[in-house]
Amino acid sequence: MGLPKPNKIVGINYIAGLSSFKRKLVKIKLSANESALGPSPRAIKEYNKISKNFKRYPDTNGNSLKNVIAKKFKLDRNRIILGSGSDQIFELICRTYIKKGDEVIVPRYSFIIYRLYSKSNGAKIIYSKENNFKVSVKDILSKVTKKTKVVFLANPNNPTGTFINKIELKNLRKKLRNNILLVIDDAYFEYVQQRDYSSGLKLFSKYKNVLITRTFSKIYGLAGLRVGWGYASKEIINILNQIKPPFNINKPALFAASAAVKDSNWLKKEIKHINKWSKIFFNTFKKMKIETNESKVNFLLVNFDRVNISSNKVFQKLAKSGILVRKMDIYGIKNSLRITIGKSEENKKLIISLKKILNVW
Repeated sequence: MGLPKPNKIVGINYIAGLSSFKRKLVKIKLSANESALGPSPRAIKEYNKISKNFKRYPDTNGNSLKNVIAKKFKLDRNRIILGSGSDQIFELICRTYIKKGDEVIVPRYSFIIYRLYSKSNGAKIIYSKENNFKVSVKDILSKVTKKTKVVFLANPNNPTGTFINKIELKNLRKKLRNNILLVIDDAYFEYVQQRDYSSGLKLFSKYKNVLITRTFSKIYGLAGLRVGWGYASKEIINILNQIKPPFNINKPALFAASAAVKDSNWLKKEIKHINKWSKIFFNTFKKMKIETNESKVNFLLVNFDRVNISSNKVFQKLAKSGILVRKMDIYGIKNSLRITIGKSEENKKLIISLKKILNVW
Protein backbone atom coordinates (compact mmCIF):
# COMPACT_ATOMS: atom_id res chain seq x y z
CA MET A 1 0.00 0.00 0.00
CA GLY A 2 1.15 3.49 -0.79
CA LEU A 3 1.25 6.60 1.35
CA PRO A 4 -1.96 8.46 2.33
CA LYS A 5 -3.21 10.45 -0.65
CA PRO A 6 -3.52 14.22 0.00
CA ASN A 7 -6.37 16.35 -1.25
CA LYS A 8 -5.77 18.22 -4.48
CA ILE A 9 -3.92 21.41 -3.59
CA VAL A 10 -4.69 24.51 -5.63
CA GLY A 11 -2.44 27.40 -4.72
CA ILE A 12 0.32 29.77 -5.71
CA ASN A 13 4.02 29.10 -5.38
CA TYR A 14 4.78 32.06 -3.15
CA ILE A 15 8.46 33.01 -3.20
CA ALA A 16 9.54 35.09 -0.22
CA GLY A 17 12.23 37.72 -0.49
CA LEU A 18 15.04 35.59 0.88
CA SER A 19 14.01 32.14 -0.33
CA SER A 20 16.17 32.15 -3.47
CA PHE A 21 19.09 34.01 -1.98
CA LYS A 22 21.90 32.98 0.36
CA ARG A 23 21.30 34.70 3.68
CA LYS A 24 25.00 34.87 4.53
CA LEU A 25 25.57 37.21 1.58
CA VAL A 26 22.92 39.70 2.76
CA LYS A 27 24.35 42.64 4.66
CA ILE A 28 21.51 45.06 3.98
CA LYS A 29 17.96 43.71 3.66
CA LEU A 30 15.56 46.12 1.95
CA SER A 31 13.16 43.54 0.56
CA ALA A 32 10.36 42.94 3.08
CA ASN A 33 9.06 46.40 4.11
CA GLU A 34 10.20 45.90 7.68
CA SER A 35 10.62 48.79 10.09
CA ALA A 36 13.66 50.98 9.46
CA LEU A 37 14.33 51.74 13.12
CA GLY A 38 13.25 48.38 14.51
CA PRO A 39 11.13 47.70 17.59
CA SER A 40 10.49 50.15 20.38
CA PRO A 41 13.02 49.89 23.25
CA ARG A 42 10.02 49.39 25.53
CA ALA A 43 8.91 46.40 23.44
CA ILE A 44 12.40 44.89 23.62
CA LYS A 45 12.48 45.39 27.39
CA GLU A 46 9.13 43.63 27.85
CA TYR A 47 10.16 40.79 25.54
CA ASN A 48 13.39 40.21 27.45
CA LYS A 49 11.61 40.33 30.79
CA ILE A 50 8.88 37.82 29.94
CA SER A 51 11.12 35.48 27.93
CA LYS A 52 12.88 34.41 31.12
CA ASN A 53 9.90 32.19 31.91
CA PHE A 54 8.79 29.92 29.06
CA LYS A 55 7.17 27.09 31.02
CA ARG A 56 3.66 28.62 31.15
CA TYR A 57 1.25 28.70 28.21
CA PRO A 58 0.17 32.15 27.01
CA ASP A 59 -3.39 33.39 27.42
CA THR A 60 -5.26 31.51 24.70
CA ASN A 61 -7.34 34.61 23.85
CA GLY A 62 -4.56 37.18 24.21
CA ASN A 63 -6.79 39.36 26.37
CA SER A 64 -3.93 41.48 27.71
CA LEU A 65 -3.07 42.65 24.18
CA LYS A 66 -6.72 43.00 23.18
CA ASN A 67 -7.25 45.32 26.15
CA VAL A 68 -4.34 47.53 25.11
CA ILE A 69 -5.52 47.70 21.49
CA ALA A 70 -9.11 48.43 22.54
CA LYS A 71 -8.00 51.26 24.83
CA LYS A 72 -5.61 52.76 22.26
CA PHE A 73 -8.09 52.82 19.37
CA LYS A 74 -11.34 53.08 21.39
CA LEU A 75 -12.68 49.72 20.26
CA ASP A 76 -14.80 46.87 21.63
CA ARG A 77 -12.41 44.15 22.86
CA ASN A 78 -14.93 41.45 21.98
CA ARG A 79 -14.71 42.41 18.31
CA ILE A 80 -10.94 41.92 18.10
CA ILE A 81 -9.25 38.75 16.87
CA LEU A 82 -5.51 38.12 17.16
CA GLY A 83 -3.50 36.23 14.57
CA SER A 84 0.00 34.94 14.05
CA GLY A 85 0.55 37.88 11.75
CA SER A 86 -2.40 39.29 9.80
CA ASP A 87 -1.66 36.45 7.34
CA GLN A 88 -3.33 34.00 9.73
CA ILE A 89 -6.45 36.15 9.83
CA PHE A 90 -6.61 36.13 6.02
CA GLU A 91 -6.36 32.35 6.16
CA LEU A 92 -9.18 32.12 8.72
CA ILE A 93 -11.36 34.38 6.57
CA CYS A 94 -10.83 32.20 3.51
CA ARG A 95 -11.43 28.94 5.39
CA THR A 96 -14.63 30.34 6.90
CA TYR A 97 -16.23 32.25 4.04
CA ILE A 98 -14.93 30.71 0.81
CA LYS A 99 -15.90 27.46 -0.85
CA LYS A 100 -15.30 25.96 -4.28
CA GLY A 101 -16.93 28.03 -7.01
CA ASP A 102 -16.95 31.32 -5.08
CA GLU A 103 -15.29 34.38 -6.58
CA VAL A 104 -12.81 36.63 -4.78
CA ILE A 105 -11.87 40.04 -6.15
CA VAL A 106 -8.33 41.36 -5.66
CA PRO A 107 -6.53 44.24 -7.39
CA ARG A 108 -4.15 43.06 -10.13
CA TYR A 109 -1.13 44.27 -8.16
CA SER A 110 -1.80 43.28 -4.57
CA PHE A 111 -0.46 41.21 -1.68
CA ILE A 112 0.04 37.65 -2.95
CA ILE A 113 -1.31 36.08 0.25
CA TYR A 114 -4.90 37.13 -0.57
CA ARG A 115 -5.02 35.01 -3.70
CA LEU A 116 -2.92 32.20 -2.19
CA TYR A 117 -5.40 31.46 0.61
CA SER A 118 -8.42 32.14 -1.60
CA LYS A 119 -7.30 29.68 -4.28
CA SER A 120 -6.37 27.02 -1.75
CA ASN A 121 -9.98 27.13 -0.54
CA GLY A 122 -11.41 26.69 -4.03
CA ALA A 123 -12.13 30.28 -5.05
CA LYS A 124 -11.80 31.72 -8.52
CA ILE A 125 -9.62 34.84 -8.43
CA ILE A 126 -11.03 37.86 -10.25
CA TYR A 127 -8.51 40.62 -10.89
CA SER A 128 -9.53 44.26 -10.97
CA LYS A 129 -7.56 46.69 -13.11
CA GLU A 130 -5.47 49.55 -11.76
CA ASN A 131 -4.91 53.00 -13.21
CA ASN A 132 -1.27 54.03 -13.01
CA PHE A 133 -0.81 51.47 -10.22
CA LYS A 134 -3.75 52.89 -8.29
CA VAL A 135 -6.67 50.64 -7.35
CA SER A 136 -9.81 51.39 -9.36
CA VAL A 137 -12.99 51.20 -7.29
CA LYS A 138 -15.02 51.48 -10.47
CA ASP A 139 -13.35 48.39 -11.91
CA ILE A 140 -13.75 46.41 -8.68
CA LEU A 141 -17.49 47.11 -8.74
CA SER A 142 -17.71 46.15 -12.41
CA LYS A 143 -16.26 42.72 -11.55
CA VAL A 144 -18.90 41.88 -8.93
CA THR A 145 -21.19 38.95 -9.82
CA LYS A 146 -23.65 36.72 -7.99
CA LYS A 147 -20.70 34.49 -7.11
CA THR A 148 -18.60 37.24 -5.47
CA LYS A 149 -17.96 36.35 -1.83
CA VAL A 150 -14.97 38.44 -0.68
CA VAL A 151 -13.14 41.59 -1.82
CA PHE A 152 -9.57 42.03 -0.54
CA LEU A 153 -8.05 45.50 -0.54
CA ALA A 154 -4.85 46.85 1.02
CA ASN A 155 -4.99 50.61 1.48
CA PRO A 156 -2.30 51.83 1.02
CA ASN A 157 -1.47 49.05 -1.38
CA ASN A 158 1.47 46.67 -1.46
CA PRO A 159 3.54 46.53 -3.70
CA THR A 160 2.57 49.81 -5.41
CA GLY A 161 2.55 52.17 -2.41
CA THR A 162 -0.53 54.02 -3.71
CA PHE A 163 -3.82 54.55 -1.88
CA ILE A 164 -7.45 55.34 -2.64
CA ASN A 165 -9.01 58.27 -0.83
CA LYS A 166 -11.73 58.04 1.78
CA ILE A 167 -14.50 59.11 -0.59
CA GLU A 168 -13.65 56.28 -3.01
CA LEU A 169 -13.36 53.79 -0.16
CA LYS A 170 -16.76 54.78 1.23
CA ASN A 171 -18.25 54.45 -2.24
CA LEU A 172 -16.85 50.93 -2.58
CA ARG A 173 -18.42 49.74 0.65
CA LYS A 174 -21.72 51.47 -0.09
CA LYS A 175 -22.12 49.82 -3.49
CA LEU A 176 -21.08 46.30 -2.47
CA ARG A 177 -23.89 43.92 -1.49
CA ASN A 178 -24.19 43.26 2.23
CA ASN A 179 -23.48 39.56 1.68
CA ILE A 180 -20.03 40.35 0.28
CA LEU A 181 -17.25 40.55 2.86
CA LEU A 182 -14.97 43.55 2.34
CA VAL A 183 -11.53 42.93 3.86
CA ILE A 184 -9.40 46.06 4.26
CA ASP A 185 -5.74 45.56 5.07
CA ASP A 186 -4.46 48.55 7.08
CA ALA A 187 -0.87 47.24 7.26
CA TYR A 188 0.73 50.53 6.20
CA PHE A 189 -1.86 53.08 7.34
CA GLU A 190 0.37 54.76 9.95
CA TYR A 191 2.72 56.07 7.27
CA VAL A 192 0.08 57.99 5.26
CA GLN A 193 -0.18 61.66 6.20
CA GLN A 194 -2.43 62.93 3.39
CA ARG A 195 -5.69 64.59 4.44
CA ASP A 196 -7.83 62.73 1.91
CA TYR A 197 -6.80 59.38 3.38
CA SER A 198 -8.56 57.51 6.17
CA SER A 199 -7.82 54.04 7.48
CA GLY A 200 -10.33 51.26 7.09
CA LEU A 201 -10.71 51.08 10.86
CA LYS A 202 -11.62 54.76 11.12
CA LEU A 203 -14.19 54.54 8.34
CA PHE A 204 -15.84 51.17 8.79
CA SER A 205 -15.55 49.95 12.39
CA LYS A 206 -19.36 49.97 12.74
CA TYR A 207 -20.24 48.05 9.56
CA LYS A 208 -21.16 44.37 9.73
CA ASN A 209 -19.77 43.25 6.35
CA VAL A 210 -16.30 44.79 6.74
CA LEU A 211 -13.27 43.23 8.41
CA ILE A 212 -10.16 45.37 8.98
CA THR A 213 -6.72 43.90 9.61
CA ARG A 214 -3.62 45.44 11.12
CA THR A 215 -0.12 44.15 11.77
CA PHE A 216 2.81 44.55 14.14
CA SER A 217 5.26 43.53 11.39
CA LYS A 218 5.69 46.91 9.74
CA ILE A 219 5.90 50.17 11.68
CA TYR A 220 6.09 48.39 15.06
CA GLY A 221 9.15 46.40 13.98
CA LEU A 222 7.95 43.03 15.34
CA ALA A 223 7.93 41.02 12.10
CA GLY A 224 9.85 38.15 13.70
CA LEU A 225 7.24 37.71 16.45
CA ARG A 226 4.27 37.29 14.05
CA VAL A 227 1.46 39.33 15.57
CA GLY A 228 -1.53 40.79 13.76
CA TRP A 229 -5.12 41.61 14.60
CA GLY A 230 -8.50 42.07 12.99
CA TYR A 231 -11.64 44.01 13.83
CA ALA A 232 -15.15 43.15 12.68
CA SER A 233 -18.69 42.56 13.88
CA LYS A 234 -19.18 40.16 16.78
CA GLU A 235 -20.88 37.74 14.39
CA ILE A 236 -17.81 37.51 12.16
CA ILE A 237 -15.30 37.41 15.04
CA ASN A 238 -17.25 34.65 16.82
CA ILE A 239 -17.20 32.51 13.67
CA LEU A 240 -13.46 33.05 13.09
CA ASN A 241 -12.73 32.21 16.73
CA GLN A 242 -14.34 28.80 16.22
CA ILE A 243 -11.48 27.73 13.95
CA LYS A 244 -8.65 29.88 15.36
CA PRO A 245 -6.09 27.62 17.01
CA PRO A 246 -5.48 28.15 20.75
CA PHE A 247 -2.25 29.78 21.94
CA ASN A 248 -1.58 31.19 18.45
CA ILE A 249 0.35 34.17 19.91
CA ASN A 250 3.25 33.33 22.22
CA LYS A 251 3.66 35.09 25.56
CA PRO A 252 6.75 37.24 24.73
CA ALA A 253 5.01 38.41 21.54
CA LEU A 254 1.87 39.42 23.47
CA PHE A 255 3.85 41.50 25.96
CA ALA A 256 6.17 43.06 23.36
CA ALA A 257 3.21 44.03 21.15
CA SER A 258 1.38 45.58 24.10
CA ALA A 259 4.43 47.70 24.95
CA ALA A 260 4.85 48.72 21.30
CA VAL A 261 1.26 50.01 21.08
CA LYS A 262 1.83 52.20 24.12
CA ASP A 263 5.04 53.77 22.77
CA SER A 264 3.61 56.46 20.47
CA ASN A 265 6.83 58.49 20.49
CA TRP A 266 8.76 55.66 18.86
CA LEU A 267 6.21 55.50 16.03
CA LYS A 268 6.62 59.25 15.48
CA LYS A 269 10.39 58.76 15.08
CA GLU A 270 9.83 56.01 12.51
CA ILE A 271 7.34 58.13 10.53
CA LYS A 272 9.69 61.14 10.55
CA HIS A 273 12.56 58.95 9.31
CA ILE A 274 10.44 57.43 6.52
CA ASN A 275 9.14 60.84 5.37
CA LYS A 276 12.67 62.20 5.20
CA TRP A 277 14.11 59.31 3.21
CA SER A 278 11.09 58.93 0.97
CA LYS A 279 11.75 62.46 -0.34
CA ILE A 280 15.51 61.82 -0.65
CA PHE A 281 14.94 58.60 -2.59
CA PHE A 282 12.35 60.18 -4.88
CA ASN A 283 14.54 63.16 -5.77
CA THR A 284 17.68 61.03 -6.14
CA PHE A 285 15.97 58.45 -8.35
CA LYS A 286 14.46 61.22 -10.46
CA LYS A 287 17.94 62.65 -11.13
CA MET A 288 19.13 59.14 -12.02
CA LYS A 289 16.16 58.76 -14.43
CA ILE A 290 14.79 55.84 -12.44
CA GLU A 291 11.01 56.01 -12.56
CA THR A 292 9.16 55.91 -9.25
CA ASN A 293 6.18 57.44 -7.50
CA GLU A 294 6.17 59.73 -4.49
CA SER A 295 5.75 57.01 -1.91
CA LYS A 296 3.28 57.41 0.95
CA VAL A 297 4.63 54.35 2.76
CA ASN A 298 7.96 52.79 3.80
CA PHE A 299 8.90 51.46 0.37
CA LEU A 300 9.17 52.57 -3.26
CA LEU A 301 8.31 50.79 -6.49
CA VAL A 302 11.00 51.65 -9.06
CA ASN A 303 11.15 50.97 -12.81
CA PHE A 304 14.29 50.83 -15.00
CA ASP A 305 12.86 51.26 -18.52
CA ARG A 306 14.27 54.78 -18.98
CA VAL A 307 17.81 53.78 -18.04
CA ASN A 308 17.93 50.81 -20.45
CA ILE A 309 18.84 48.14 -17.94
CA SER A 310 16.90 45.13 -16.72
CA SER A 311 15.64 45.06 -13.16
CA ASN A 312 17.03 41.53 -12.87
CA LYS A 313 20.53 42.79 -13.66
CA VAL A 314 20.17 45.57 -11.08
CA PHE A 315 18.91 43.02 -8.55
CA GLN A 316 21.89 40.72 -9.14
CA LYS A 317 24.44 43.53 -8.93
CA LEU A 318 22.91 44.86 -5.73
CA ALA A 319 22.88 41.34 -4.33
CA LYS A 320 26.59 40.92 -5.07
CA SER A 321 27.24 44.05 -3.04
CA GLY A 322 25.22 42.58 -0.15
CA ILE A 323 21.99 44.55 -0.69
CA LEU A 324 18.75 42.62 -1.07
CA VAL A 325 15.66 44.25 -2.62
CA ARG A 326 12.42 42.68 -3.89
CA LYS A 327 11.84 41.39 -7.40
CA MET A 328 8.42 42.17 -8.83
CA ASP A 329 8.14 39.22 -11.24
CA ILE A 330 5.69 37.36 -9.01
CA TYR A 331 3.40 40.41 -9.06
CA GLY A 332 3.59 40.71 -12.85
CA ILE A 333 5.13 44.20 -12.73
CA LYS A 334 7.72 44.32 -15.50
CA ASN A 335 11.29 45.58 -15.14
CA SER A 336 10.72 46.84 -11.62
CA LEU A 337 11.95 46.39 -8.07
CA ARG A 338 10.47 47.26 -4.70
CA ILE A 339 12.87 48.95 -2.32
CA THR A 340 12.21 49.23 1.41
CA ILE A 341 13.40 52.38 3.17
CA GLY A 342 16.00 51.25 5.71
CA LYS A 343 18.33 52.89 8.20
CA SER A 344 20.14 56.02 7.04
CA GLU A 345 23.46 54.23 6.47
CA GLU A 346 21.72 51.44 4.57
CA ASN A 347 19.92 53.93 2.35
CA LYS A 348 23.14 55.80 1.60
CA LYS A 349 24.88 52.56 0.59
CA LEU A 350 21.96 51.65 -1.67
CA ILE A 351 22.18 54.99 -3.48
CA ILE A 352 25.96 54.63 -3.95
CA SER A 353 25.51 51.10 -5.31
CA LEU A 354 22.80 52.17 -7.76
CA LYS A 355 24.98 55.03 -9.02
CA LYS A 356 27.82 52.57 -9.64
CA ILE A 357 25.52 50.15 -11.47
CA LEU A 358 24.07 52.90 -13.68
CA ASN A 359 27.36 54.78 -13.93
CA VAL A 360 25.67 58.00 -12.83
CA TRP A 361 27.50 60.46 -10.60
